[in-house]
Amino acid sequence: MIYVMMGGPATGKGTRSKILSKELNIPHISTGTMLREEATQNEELAKVLSEGKLVSDDLVNKALYKRLKRADCKNGFVLDGYPRNLEQAYALEAMMRKLNMEITEVLELVIPRALAFKRILERRECPNCKKVYGVDFPPKDGKHCDNCGSELFARADDTEETLTKRIEIYERESKPILDYYRKKGILKTVDSSRHPEKVMETI
Repeated sequence: MIYVMMGGPATGKGTRSKILSKELNIPHISTGTMLREEATQNEELAKVLSEGKLVSDDLVNKALYKRLKRADCKNGFVLDGYPRNLEQAYALEAMMRKLNMEITEVLELVIPRALAFKRILERRECPNCKKVYGVDFPPKDGKHCDNCGSELFARADDTEETLTKRIEIYERESKPILDYYRKKGILKTVDSSRHPEKVMETI
């Protein structure tokens, strides 16, 4: 059970990946989280992250392969945030062959652009416990964290201009990857505009 989760900004990759991971009892592997964890043992990677530079495909691929070899991945995993380009898609195929694994399905989450803007512009985060609220999971009183009561804030980069750029980049860079998986017959497009639990029922 190996699922690759793809989708543009605000399509809910992280939330839906976590739900699918829990439902199937397999790890959710977010490349961002994975790289931060690997950086505690890798000085080269730690330096790249601390300087805010783009992590090279080589470093990402090595870190991912190391993660996939761990025992908890033996029954599968949900991969979130990778591949981001066609070269990484090829690298993932090579890893699968080495590990005697095969991708079950690539899930592309799609939503109307208007909903993407609504989700991003209404997103709020707790500065204390980092819980994120939004359209699907609003705070009870609209302003404070349900867990710790801290006043919620909007991220500085949650703007229309930033989101427009992020959507354009995703559409441009993901097309070759999606075409690649479509030709292999393992791509499934999923309407992610509904509540996360309903989306998971569809998947």
